[in-house]
Amino acid sequence: MELESLQYAEEMNESQLREIMNIYGEDVWHYIYYLTKNTGQADDLAQEVFIKCYYRICTYRGESSFKAWLLTIARNTVFTYRKSRFYRTSLWGGVQPLVAGTEEQELPLEQLGTTRSAEMEYLGNSQAQDIWAVIMALPDKYREVLVLDLKYGLTIKEIAGMAGLPQGTVKSRLHRARQKVQSKLRGAE
Repeated sequence: MELESLQYAEEMNESQLREIMNIYGEDVWHYIYYLTKNTGQADDLAQEVFIKCYYRICTYRGESSFKAWLLTIARNTVFTYRKSRFYRTSLWGGVQPLVAGTEEQELPLEQLGTTRSAEMEYLGNSQAQDIWAVIMALPDKYREVLVLDLKYGLTIKEIAGMAGLPQGTVKSRLHRARQKVQSKLRGAE
């Protein structure tokens, strides 16, 4: 499916929605999880994002990538939920560990036809979990821009547009977030 065909579309059909969910479902869920730190809320809010996408496709103008448009809907949905009375009166759970196997990585050894030993696999997964634990412990304003940059590969311009911030602010938050992660990882060594 070509996402450009959805630019200025008045409506989408069910098969287009399913394809969008297949392509971007994990990205939207993970982004919401990074914002909420709660798997249950990520499940519920991700569904809401795709419902909004279905009914509001006419607002997609192609000014940014389709992924950035969807992640903007996700961000706004999370912030709207946080403002709701239900959220303010409920207890906010702690950080839940990332589910094993959610981070897909291509490894040079596997590309060469060599498989990693169980020890190498464990150490690699352990190190990745340590890094994500540090990222998840960052304040919201740093965590959000770092995740959008590292995980989703959005440009500074796209992040600034999503967050409603000047590009300079995004650059400085990215720099500070990277510094905080590096200092915490160095302190853990």
